[in-house]
Amino acid sequence: MSEPFLINTILLQFKSISSYQKDLFGNIISCQETVGHYLEKIEASADLNAFVEVFKEEALDRAQYLDNKRKEGLPCGKLHGVIISIKDVICYKDHKVTAGSRMLHDYISIYNSTVVERLLEEDVIIIGNCNCDEFAMGNTNENSVYGRVKNARDTSKVSGGSSGGSAVAVQADLCMVSIGSDTGGSVRQPADFCGIYGFKPSYGAVSRHGLLAYASSFDQIGVISKNQEDAALVFDVIHGPDPFDITVSSKKHSPMKTLDEAAKNTPSYKIGLIRNLIDHDSLDPEIKASILSLVARLKTEGHEVIEIDLNQVDYMVPTYYILTTAEASSNLSRYDGIRFGYRAEEPSQNISDFYKKNRSIAFSKEVKKRIMLGTFVLSEGYYDAYY
Repeated sequence: MSEPFLINTILLQFKSISSYQKDLFGNIISCQETVGHYLEKIEASADLNAFVEVFKEEALDRAQYLDNKRKEGLPCGKLHGVIISIKDVICYKDHKVTAGSRMLHDYISIYNSTVVERLLEEDVIIIGNCNCDEFAMGNTNENSVYGRVKNARDTSKVSGGSSGGSAVAVQADLCMVSIGSDTGGSVRQPADFCGIYGFKPSYGAVSRHGLLAYASSFDQIGVISKNQEDAALVFDVIHGPDPFDITVSSKKHSPMKTLDEAAKNTPSYKIGLIRNLIDHDSLDPEIKASILSLVARLKTEGHEVIEIDLNQVDYMVPTYYILTTAEASSNLSRYDGIRFGYRAEEPSQNISDFYKKNRSIAFSKEVKKRIMLGTFVLSEGYYDAYY
């Protein structure tokens, strides 16, 4: 057993999955020691409110199992010993999945999502599930029944959302990688707010089976990590065809590469720069300067940067809200207190009153607002005008 000080020094210097696994297979550290380290950090950082639930005993048992597996010389998975957290909208069998909502406050998943299944097959350790905006509706992670998630760099600032808990868990070194979901920026934006990497794969690359739906034709499971290499490695594990999700591409992609890795075989790339977004008044000057600096670097490295305009920019957000809220209105109709969800204790006068009580009490203001907007744009009188 390694000395605690040595363990902490090694893990505080965690840079990538590959470097961690090198120490793991070199018997410098063990999965049990690593899990213990992260559990201590999670407990010490409880005020950040990043986790809904921590699977302490289970994670330690899983770590011991993986340590024994490695010592016995049995085949190990690509993500052997990697400490991962999952957003509270992803199903993990026999564990609570609540979508940050009172509506599902005591719901236990009866199956694994495809993503979780694939991660477990590759020897990950799932250490807990992370706080998020209710039903993934929000961009600050303040809209959760568990309260807001605090940005670890400055707790007076928001974490971003809706995968804010996942982003802060990685930012604050409470896990190595986190799995989130992205409908209109919910992986990328909180990762940006927290100064880490957020990767949203193309729609249909990763199965949505076992992801609690907000807007099905937008929802996509993504990866939050410390670096590009880890995001690519996790994506290579979780993507691919799935008989449980007909929207997934039937093709298995070749292993992802970072730009630097790809450039070794292909010296130059043609890269598009959306000029009217770069020049938009809403873009922070510091971010604009950083992007233009990157563009200059890419040009000096031999890449061709082509400026283009997207004339539909002003219609993007209105279109997003019309389509996503319409889908949310349909998807969340199942939460009525009979099939799924919270059931009010007070007696109801009729079935309509019963539904109204359950949904009024259990859904937050933001979720109710989006359901109402979606129902409005789908209504007979306004369907043609909006949807």
